[in-house]
Amino acid sequence: MKARRASGSGVLAVCALVTAACAPAPETDGSDAMRIVSLNPCADAILADIAPGKLAAISHYSHDPGSSSMAPAQAADFPSTSGSAEEVAALAPDLVIASSFLPPATEQAMASMGLKVVKMGSISSVADAKAQVRQLARVAHAEKQGERLVASMETGLASAAPPAGAERLPALVWQAGGLVPGEQTLVSDLLDHTGFTNWSAGRGLGQGAVLPLEDVIADPPPLILVAGPDDDVVDDDTRRLRHPALDALGVEQAAFPARLVYCGGPTIARAVGRLARIRRDHAR
Repeated sequence: MKARRASGSGVLAVCALVTAACAPAPETDGSDAMRIVSLNPCADAILADIAPGKLAAISHYSHDPGSSSMAPAQAADFPSTSGSAEEVAALAPDLVIASSFLPPATEQAMASMGLKVVKMGSISSVADAKAQVRQLARVAHAEKQGERLVASMETGLASAAPPAGAERLPALVWQAGGLVPGEQTLVSDLLDHTGFTNWSAGRGLGQGAVLPLEDVIADPPPLILVAGPDDDVVDDDTRRLRHPALDALGVEQAAFPARLVYCGGPTIARAVGRLARIRRDHAR
């Protein structure tokens, strides 16, 4: 006897009962299950914003308030890693984000273990910061979230812009040990966007230059932004530079949390918001 052919209604009935077997399998690139380990504190903050569910670990720097651009409570949500190849491999990441300063021996060890590493360069402008967010969003398969973050950066910058025709205010950003950021640095570009001029850049000082306090007293700026402890209390009098000559010269000082100095991404809106408030206070 010939086998009977299943009727169309019979096939439909089977499909109704076993939908998963009859429906085509959804296409996926596996990005939803992606595991990312970040060894860069600036990447930590960006990925925690645009792809927190994919972030398996952040750098140990972000658990140190002295070197983090993240709030301590946010950093505590993620485990940290020292960055050794063996420790990173144990986390079984699909992707490792590192800085361009990743030691060659560590990079080679990661390559030998089959780990995919993407290295980020340093940034020195708002344009660089936007490109960095988009780079990370692309490799994390979080382009929509990356554009949301870029839009929030642009909104913050627009809100913090000075009034048209406003006179620019020279300001010195002073970090621990007398370190001052010069020209071609992100904070210098942020000062420009908020109606300041970078006092140290105007004197030919580059990134990481050290400016003795005596030199500040000899040629004082009208305003010093003290990049001290990176909590969000901005009126703590203990952050002032202590020298009788500064008081005698009438040099104004304002606290500028250190976590706002180096990184882009979500840091930018907070940094320019703080700078705009400082400028308004100075104008009163």
